[in-house]
Amino acid sequence: MADDDDFRPLLGRQRARGGPPKPRPALHAIMAAANLARGGAGPRGKRGFTGSRIGRGSGMGQVLASRDRFAAFRVRRVIVKARIVRLKGKGLAAAKAHLRYVERDGTDRSGERGQLYGAETDQADRRAFVERSEGDRHQFRFIVSPEDGADYEDLKSFTRRLMTRMEEDLHTRLDWVAADHFDTGHPHVHVVLRGRDDSGRDLVIARDYIRHGMRERAAEIVDLDLGPRSDETIRRGLLAEVEQERLTSIDRGLLRDVGGDGIVRPERGDPFQQTLRIGRLRQLERLGLAQSEGEGWRLAPDLAETLKGMGERGDVIRTMQRAYAARGQALPDARLRMQFDPARDDATPLVGRMVARGLADELEDRHYLVVDGTDGRSHFVGIGKGEAVGAIPVDAIVEISPRPAQLRSADHTIVSVAAANGGRYSVDIHLEHDAGASQRFAETHVHRLEAMRRALGTIEREPDGSWVIGSDHLDKAAAYEAIRARDQPVVVETLSAVPLERLVHADAATWLDRELTAHDPTPRGEAGFGGELGQALARRRQWLINEGLAADHAGTTAYAPDLTAQLRRRELLRVAGHLSGELGLRFTESLPGERIEGTYRRPVDLVSGRFALIEKSREFTLVPWRPVLERQVGNSVAGIMREGAIHWSIGRGRSGPSIS
Repeated sequence: MADDDDFRPLLGRQRARGGPPKPRPALHAIMAAANLARGGAGPRGKRGFTGSRIGRGSGMGQVLASRDRFAAFRVRRVIVKARIVRLKGKGLAAAKAHLRYVERDGTDRSGERGQLYGAETDQADRRAFVERSEGDRHQFRFIVSPEDGADYEDLKSFTRRLMTRMEEDLHTRLDWVAADHFDTGHPHVHVVLRGRDDSGRDLVIARDYIRHGMRERAAEIVDLDLGPRSDETIRRGLLAEVEQERLTSIDRGLLRDVGGDGIVRPERGDPFQQTLRIGRLRQLERLGLAQSEGEGWRLAPDLAETLKGMGERGDVIRTMQRAYAARGQALPDARLRMQFDPARDDATPLVGRMVARGLADELEDRHYLVVDGTDGRSHFVGIGKGEAVGAIPVDAIVEISPRPAQLRSADHTIVSVAAANGGRYSVDIHLEHDAGASQRFAETHVHRLEAMRRALGTIEREPDGSWVIGSDHLDKAAAYEAIRARDQPVVVETLSAVPLERLVHADAATWLDRELTAHDPTPRGEAGFGGELGQALARRRQWLINEGLAADHAGTTAYAPDLTAQLRRRELLRVAGHLSGELGLRFTESLPGERIEGTYRRPVDLVSGRFALIEKSREFTLVPWRPVLERQVGNSVAGIMREGAIHWSIGRGRSGPSIS
């Protein structure tokens, strides 16, 4: 070249467009593999962008996943469940509750209370971890369960080595706490990881790594500790799957091998594998899920879903068996067992005695109740998120009703107001649109919009505080109710925190009294709790007659018209006498229509229900408790006493903000 502008292109032969492409040089293949290991883009395929490789550890997740396809048969199996939890709003409070759950009683190998630990300590400070998490956008929660976890004395060393390998793969220090749980048939460890890296930025872990990398790293550690699975262990595990009534690895293999004619053939080069498949197909035939046709079998079209459902039902039965065994009782036979399904059109409220409460899904914090119903049957009830249902004493009497997943009148009101005001809604707009509406009434609609915005993230609020209401608002409201129905499928009401046997002779207003005087009492069967309830009602009726609160006239019982009020007042005055001596204050009885002012001190649980202790300068009173008082301990409250309800407000002034 004579100068910068002088050049002569050398054109090679144009590559033919037809025929197979030429093989790539070895260097290109090496560079592509290296790029993949670093997390770079792989070959372009038809799947398109999925986002599964965004974040730390993406390349390592792919490499480990690839290795899993070739050499995992002998690897010790480890189950890893993961969840990412956002900490905005109520998220941090939920994170605190989750850590308390992780440290609950009876979870370590000796049956004692669980203890959090960390990378360098066996006794991690839960409060300190929560304080460090304040301001974090999110946190990760993992449950890691080695198949052979029972062979470990504890899982601390295993967990620390796993988290160290993760730090190497993710190229950052990790801030985490964990606790071992040995209270189930499969020992496991709960790990809570902050969503911050060592530079203080948000920690983003690639989904590929969470899906594959963690599991493979955990399996490597178990392999080093216990060695690969032996041939005999593998054979025993596969033979055990043949008769199981759940979806197994053999079933998945059969489903993959279904031919174009819809027939699966059991032939295999390995005689043992062929024996397994034939045995499993015959078991499926006995279950009505496969049909023999010539040289093969035709599988039921809903085979996988049916087997998953059978496995879930088996888990429910085992859960109920453990609940009754803990009480020294036998689980009722199949005719007296039911799973409460709130989604059924004919679902009716269930009343019964709570036998046990537990976690159906530890990672998602989904709880269940086992209830001995008045219908004489034992019920398994999924109640959704644990935070939605407060603490319930064992043997308490509860009523469980399906939560209606339907639009509220507030949703229609919001749409109506917005339609007349350019698609905008606010309290001021509502009050101007409807002169008869109160400030408090309009504010309830704003609370509804706030809840929908937090759950869906698709409701827009303008800087001036007004809300943008689109033409699809009712569809969004329906989607919000569907989310609520999944998280809170039922409403659980405690009818009596006191067990049935203590209600018979209680000098107080009891649930038995309400049943005796009800126009439509709860239906009851002859077996189980239903039979016990019938006996208890007969004994309570006789007790009321002896106390002069009821009379028997030719086989018909007449009850005092103010029976419940009399019994409630008798208990209230009795308990108030004890409290008066304890507090050094005079008790004053509150009457309907009276204004109540004072400092809320604490709740007082009676057989008649929960009451609030309101302290004045030289006296105190007891009034029905309401959930709005839960966060007001030590605060001044004021309200009007009404029959069966109180409207409270914070502070002593009448214009104080409402908390009812």
